[in-house]
Amino acid sequence: MRYSTSLASAGLFQLAFGLPAPQMTYEDNKGDVGGVDPPIPTYVGAPVGDLRGSTNLQGGIASRPPVDGGDSAVVPDPELVNGQEADSKLGLYLDFNSAEYPNGPQPIRGGLGGTDPGPRTYEYEKLNPDIYAPPETDQGTVPQSMWPLGLSHNLFGVGEESGWARQQNQDVLPVATEMAGVDMRLAPNAYRELHWHTSGEWALVLKGSVRVAAIDSDGASFVDDVTAGDVWFFPQGVPHSLQALHEGAEFLLIFDSGTFSETDTFLATEMLMRTPISVWAKDLQTDVSSFDNIPDAEKYIFNGTPAPANISEQNITSSAGALWGPTGYTYHWSQQEFHNTTGGSVKILDPLTFPIADMFSAALVVLEPGAMREVHWHTSSDEWSYFLQGSARITVYNAPAASQTFDFTAGDVGYIQKAAGHYVENTGTEDVIFLEVLQATKFSDISAAQWLALTPRQIIKDTLNLTDEVLDAIPKEKTLIKPGNPNMTAIAVDGHP
Repeated sequence: MRYSTSLASAGLFQLAFGLPAPQMTYEDNKGDVGGVDPPIPTYVGAPVGDLRGSTNLQGGIASRPPVDGGDSAVVPDPELVNGQEADSKLGLYLDFNSAEYPNGPQPIRGGLGGTDPGPRTYEYEKLNPDIYAPPETDQGTVPQSMWPLGLSHNLFGVGEESGWARQQNQDVLPVATEMAGVDMRLAPNAYRELHWHTSGEWALVLKGSVRVAAIDSDGASFVDDVTAGDVWFFPQGVPHSLQALHEGAEFLLIFDSGTFSETDTFLATEMLMRTPISVWAKDLQTDVSSFDNIPDAEKYIFNGTPAPANISEQNITSSAGALWGPTGYTYHWSQQEFHNTTGGSVKILDPLTFPIADMFSAALVVLEPGAMREVHWHTSSDEWSYFLQGSARITVYNAPAASQTFDFTAGDVGYIQKAAGHYVENTGTEDVIFLEVLQATKFSDISAAQWLALTPRQIIKDTLNLTDEVLDAIPKEKTLIKPGNPNMTAIAVDGHP
């Protein structure tokens, strides 16, 4: 109490609560490792000892460790979770959250693998069980297909808590050659400053509401308000601005270039600063003194004046008029009802209903626990996906004989190359919500099940050795979603999904 009183009197009470705390501990990352026995004794004084050892430590000269009774890598009583001892080709989802330190989780599946004495970070293993203990069906080499945006560097806006943005592009996910993504947050009334891109920008509002404004090359103008679940699209080169409304906003931006970077955006502030003032005076037909107070740095994301509630106050037009309907830059996707089916729901947005986004097609998918987006592939486009909620896994099959299974949670980006077979399976106890985005004039895919159902039966039986009973049960219509048992290890007991 005396300590708190003295801090308060010195005006440092709040500072005390911000003092550095000990670093996080990661369970079993302690003890002997790599020939080091921490904690090493604290030493104060002049440096002592040599940096390099004696040549007498070379192999064949130095003493050897004992064959038995020396340093141990044995993990006593390893803990296995439900499904780990099942046939590894079943590829059951392994819930490592139930494994407890210090004996689990372990990279073992169906008798394959072995224990892990460390070093390790348990939270990574619990988030990525199919990486840590992969199904036996995973073979060969598949490009890294998952990137958590939580590992992307966050770029803050200017001013007090105005917002931030983080991105995924080929720098962090090299396989993503055709699309990149940005997660952006704007504080209430904050702006993403006036700008344009060399790439097309398709956006889904995740939370809050945004006022968007733009003009096209004919001088037709556009202004609209969008909210969570709505979409906007700006073709490459179209100048636009984004302002969060009174409750703030977070939105997802997808660009039609894998090399896109937020730092390469064309900015109105920079254009003003990088062009002679005399030119601007002539261009805007005004005195040079009009530019005495122009910004001396880009504004990027910054706090602003609240937008008027009456949007018509900001609807400024030329003789070219206003953009609306099929030429407008927004689509109120939040007002579209879902297509509901057993196991989940789907809704699609593509140029058939949002023609301005002529090469962006998307599906918003909800999977119930145990359900999965059926095995499929896309014929004309890579797939960029983003997980909004829940946990899931995807196995990516690449020709001719490679596959790898990746695990996803909310905030993760997935990328699957054109023609690669894959599915999305809900591995959690809550609904999974994810977005699929294609560079295509129509959202479409090939359903593996439908292909088998509609191919002459003799061909299927001769090729895959499937029985008539199995083939009779496959629906001839595309189902998009397959229901399943939320208990994802039960199939090892009764054989039924």
